[in-house]
Amino acid sequence: MNLLPDTPVNSKSPPMSLSRSPSPHPAGGGWSSPGLTTGSGSSTPHSGFLSPNPLGPSGISWAAAKAKSDEVRGYPSFSTRNNGFFSRSKRRISATLPSFRVSSRSPNGYIDKDDFGRGRPFSSGGGWRSCGFGRTMLRRRRLRLLITLILVVVGYLYFWTSFLERYRRSSFGGGSKFVIILESNVEGGVMELKGAREWAVERNSIRNKQEYARQWGYELEVVNTLAKKRYSHEWRESWEKVDIIRETMRKYPHAEWFWWVDLNTWIVESSYSLQDHIFNRLGEISYRDINVYNPLNISHPPTGAYLDDVSRSPVGDGDPSSIQMVLSQDCSGFSLGSFFMRRSVWSERLLDIWWDPVMYEQKHMEWEHKEQDALEYLYTNEPWIRSHVGFLPQRYINSYPPGACGDGGDPDIHFVEGAGDFMVNLAGCSFGRDCWSELWEYRRITQEMNRPWRERVEDKATGLYEKFFGRQDNTPQS
Repeated sequence: MNLLPDTPVNSKSPPMSLSRSPSPHPAGGGWSSPGLTTGSGSSTPHSGFLSPNPLGPSGISWAAAKAKSDEVRGYPSFSTRNNGFFSRSKRRISATLPSFRVSSRSPNGYIDKDDFGRGRPFSSGGGWRSCGFGRTMLRRRRLRLLITLILVVVGYLYFWTSFLERYRRSSFGGGSKFVIILESNVEGGVMELKGAREWAVERNSIRNKQEYARQWGYELEVVNTLAKKRYSHEWRESWEKVDIIRETMRKYPHAEWFWWVDLNTWIVESSYSLQDHIFNRLGEISYRDINVYNPLNISHPPTGAYLDDVSRSPVGDGDPSSIQMVLSQDCSGFSLGSFFMRRSVWSERLLDIWWDPVMYEQKHMEWEHKEQDALEYLYTNEPWIRSHVGFLPQRYINSYPPGACGDGGDPDIHFVEGAGDFMVNLAGCSFGRDCWSELWEYRRITQEMNRPWRERVEDKATGLYEKFFGRQDNTPQS
């Protein structure tokens, strides 16, 4: 029996390996199977030329090669996951991005934005996200609404009044068609100088007209009616209004109506515009037949055979647009403390003849009320004037206080508090009455009517409380 060198004789063979593959060597055969063969892979039991060599041709063992192969296919045991800066940042960024529900209708998990949500009800899976989005949008809308509301309130408080006044003064608002002519008498006329009470009347009256004109966009012309000597042989005090109206018409060529008001007047209801109070309904509230109220007993209409049909008609042509002068009558006749005149050829003719010095020279000794008596004379004797004059009930533009035309109580003449009277005329207050005291009283009434709504509500609440629970006595006890 040929034995390999260095092989011990009669040595006991090691047990057979449990490897399923047959070993090519009978002695010490079997592949090394870690964990099954004792001492396998740890030492070489035999040495010699023909003994199995645990290292390969390149000096690498089978176990080392297998471990290297496992390392390539899997993760190294020493590596860590998501410990780098980029990995941590990526995780944070991805957590803040919106997530989208993968639609079962899309094989790749994407869906066209135009088709999203169509044909199916709202999914409850993203309800919490929808609620959060809705709350965010609601907060944004509330903020926008609040900012808009603040801007509207600030604009109303600081700019609305100015905007409204500018609009009313424009041609669209209609205020530029009206001019208020207010007489003033800075030096008190030719007979007397003014005292403190007269100055107070003038100052308050001018301020009252300024506020009304500014509110409604009207022009205000404050004129000085100093009694001056127009001609070398005459003093024409209080006649200047005729000449002043004509000069004012030349100064305001685009105005249509001119409203003359005396100094001893007070506008009570400043909430009335001239358009709404008078001219938008002039045909309804005016009368042209003087027989409706005729304290002068003027025969009307004229009956001359040479007159045309319009002049013989008691109402003229019946068209309100043909009215060129609007005034009222009191208990004694025409009242010129407040009247309107329209720019027209008719008005120019009337002002020329009204200011005629020849007529004044012949009749002024007979006319106690001066220019007022002159107009009544022209109305009576000139038919062409009647057909263009309209009359208003006195309390529309010229209410009287007690003491003028009686002691008060006439519902057609005298001022009634709370009845909506537009203006009060303190006619004749300088003859035995106190103009300043009367003006102060109507000023108080105006302030009471124009109080803020809060004060009115408080007064009504106080009145109801006193009505049901009685008036409280706050007088301190001594």
